[in-house]
Amino acid sequence: MRKILIVGAGQAGLQIGLCLLEHGYDVTVMSARTPEEIRGGRVMSTQAMFHTALQHERDYKLNLWESRAPRIQGLGVSIAAEDGARALDWVGMLDNYGQSVDQRMKMAGWLELFEDNGGKVIFHGVTTSDLDSLTRHYELVLVAAGKGELVQLFGRDPDRSPYNTPQRVLSVSYVHGAERRPEHPDMDAVRFNVVPGVGELFVIPGLTLSGPCEIPFFEGIPGGPLDCWSDRPAPGDHWRRMLELMRQYVPWEYERFKHAELTDSQATLSGGYAPVVRHPVGQLPSGGVVLGMADVVVANDPITGQGSNNASRCAASYLESILERGDEPFDSDWMRRTFERYWSIAEPVTTWTNAMLQPPPPHMLDVFFRAADNASIRKRFVNGFDNPADFGDWFLDPELAEQYLREVDG
Repeated sequence: MRKILIVGAGQAGLQIGLCLLEHGYDVTVMSARTPEEIRGGRVMSTQAMFHTALQHERDYKLNLWESRAPRIQGLGVSIAAEDGARALDWVGMLDNYGQSVDQRMKMAGWLELFEDNGGKVIFHGVTTSDLDSLTRHYELVLVAAGKGELVQLFGRDPDRSPYNTPQRVLSVSYVHGAERRPEHPDMDAVRFNVVPGVGELFVIPGLTLSGPCEIPFFEGIPGGPLDCWSDRPAPGDHWRRMLELMRQYVPWEYERFKHAELTDSQATLSGGYAPVVRHPVGQLPSGGVVLGMADVVVANDPITGQGSNNASRCAASYLESILERGDEPFDSDWMRRTFERYWSIAEPVTTWTNAMLQPPPPHMLDVFFRAADNASIRKRFVNGFDNPADFGDWFLDPELAEQYLREVDG
């Protein structure tokens, strides 16, 4: 029975850990927090997940909240005009529904399931020196903790990392009591609101500790009016500030949310980070090697909502590589090949995400506006959130986009 250590108890680490248990591996997970501490802590992300990522969970019966979480059936796009109205507003339908489950629920529940299924859990923060001694006791060490000291083991890959600084300032709240959206009151959909030159507001239907909720999520251009979170306001002040920003820049959303309240005292989050791709193999002082995964090695801006989806894809890809390895050693060459296999999936996501951080070129605006009158365009764009590789075949390239638009118009 091969022994594997996973450092980090998030989407990627726990997903691959639970799957490896099903295949008879001896798996240990190191988590900095207990399930009780996770449930009682601050919200961690927005985690809108689409069909492919959700199916990876279903394949191993990890979809413990599927029957309770709202079903995201579509994705809407709105672009603000200078007069406070909308220059554009439409919604496209997903082929298969998505969902968003508060990671405080999900990771705490998965940790408990991992122990129930025979996995070993060590509740302890991990330093580089800790890891240096641990590698001698395991055949493979996966680092899935995207924050803290251990990330420094994995150097930035400049050829795959065009940005050195955060491209957006982020702020999130989880709330109850928002009114149903008047454009589609009987359907849950992610809403993507663009305010040119200012930033974006996403709204995601989700499930939190106290039931269904809405998750408004601002992405502000640095130095602009949405870059106003350095004082780290208390939760109530955080939400009131978000409401005021909605009133100023996306008043149609403010009308829905003006009477909403935070779901709990830990339901806000703000910050920002530079998108980065890192080299996958970390070298320890003793000569041992560890393999980074998910946002340790590919950390995209959340503007395309792909963080948890990428983590799930990474866990599924790494799982295949581990199972195929059999009894052969998990050496550095294997680690690099394993990452490159995942990178073939993650690269289209990174390319699309980095493109969305820039002002949209004319051909992208043309796509958005022509989609208002064409359900086929809406459908293809929306379903790209589940299959980002498709964007390279039309949306990201001016000539391919124009060719596609001619075809659908014909």
